[in-house]
Amino acid sequence: MTKPELLLSSSYPKKADAYVLLVTQKQEIFRKESLSRAPEWLDSVLDANSNNDSPEVFANVAWPSGPKHLIVLQLDREGRYALGEVVKTASAQALSHARSLGCASIAFLLDGKDADDFVPWVAEGIRLGSYEFSRYRSPSQRKSTVNRVILAVRKEGISHLRRRLSEIEIVAQAQNFARDLVNEPPSVLGPRALCKQAQSVAREFGLRCRLLGKSELKRLGYHGILAVGQGADEEPCLIELHYAPKQRSRHRVAFVGKAVMFDTGGYCIKPAKDMWRMKGDMAGGAAVLAAMKAIAQLHPNAEVYGLIPCAKNLVSAHAFLPGDVIRTRIGKTVHVGNTDAEGRLLLMDAFIHAGDKKVTYLVDIATLTGSVVRALGPSVSGIFGNDQEWVQALIGAGQRVGEDFWQLPLVEEYRDYLKNHVADLDNVGNKPDAGAIVAALFLREFVPDGVKWAHLDIAGPFLVERQWKYYGPGATGFGVRTLVELLRRLPEK
Repeated sequence: MTKPELLLSSSYPKKADAYVLLVTQKQEIFRKESLSRAPEWLDSVLDANSNNDSPEVFANVAWPSGPKHLIVLQLDREGRYALGEVVKTASAQALSHARSLGCASIAFLLDGKDADDFVPWVAEGIRLGSYEFSRYRSPSQRKSTVNRVILAVRKEGISHLRRRLSEIEIVAQAQNFARDLVNEPPSVLGPRALCKQAQSVAREFGLRCRLLGKSELKRLGYHGILAVGQGADEEPCLIELHYAPKQRSRHRVAFVGKAVMFDTGGYCIKPAKDMWRMKGDMAGGAAVLAAMKAIAQLHPNAEVYGLIPCAKNLVSAHAFLPGDVIRTRIGKTVHVGNTDAEGRLLLMDAFIHAGDKKVTYLVDIATLTGSVVRALGPSVSGIFGNDQEWVQALIGAGQRVGEDFWQLPLVEEYRDYLKNHVADLDNVGNKPDAGAIVAALFLREFVPDGVKWAHLDIAGPFLVERQWKYYGPGATGFGVRTLVELLRRLPEK
């Protein structure tokens, strides 16, 4: 069982170790009149808390019919995040305080007339905020666990909320699965191990899984994937997952996730400082695998392919070199100007493969450039695309789930940066500026004709090194919720 266990209740649980009160001046989230025999000072605390951004924790409360502890959080913070993100963050903070108090169970009071929108946000904040990657910590270094979180709600509509919570659990647990994959050491999770993870997901949730190994990649002419992985101790591969809805769908979507299982930069080697973060250069592939896991359980009415080109970019006597030329299956040739611009070489082959599947929509997600981080910082993903409606659909999906995307332009003038006198195009620009844009222009060269495409560069928010919103240090699983939400509201045209 995933901890903490999330439960709905139509009454205030008397055995909870702590009550959590979310306070806002604009909405009634809980009913004060339901707080039987509450301490006399509580009203003044709720009023005073309107100007307090920090949680107020009251331990060992003298409350005969209530809990031992009380946690009060103010939600009226303006400007920083949307309300949903504020609620999720506050819920994760409350869980952290409950841990420090040694609580085994806590209850969020959510029975007010305006609380229905808050219930899913609290549940999501709890599930994502409770995540901990502790596999390699000694028991004494692991955090204490809250075993049970009870959401006390109104009796009316509880069946609807139960269904909604089931969906939230599926998506949030899938996102935490992606976080596990990214957090694993690179010596543990290589191409072979990721293939096994994909097979396991497919077996458990009824997806079709096909693994294209070295011989199949050669036969199909996917020389980009082969080049990136040829210096490693494990063979590269292309993972293909397929979800088919029960009813025939007019939508056929491909999600393509870059999975460089570790990126040294190859012979254009990266600096030693922070190179450990490159175990996460497969965060896009992890997001696609996790999204497919959720999709298989939620059953959207769209046919979906999850394509994950997978390789290690290492230095060895067999590694590809600056100056090499890669001939793609569609005839275009690519000069390797920089072996550290390897992700786009994986993606170009996966795009060609998506074209074989006759997809109508394509989204790629990748930790592709440092340039996008310098432009947008660590909290926002860059987005590019060839169809504005499709780009807006992704931006809107991200806004609804709390993942931010900022559209950057495909500047036609910068296409000249990719010109090369040896091959049809270079894999990097011949100028140091506009790196994220030039990378997107490179990818556009391989988008199948007539396909609506969007490129998500998640190099900023894929991993954090300190607390951010409801994420602790480590992988965030960024992009999983956006991909799943996108399929809920595909453009009708």
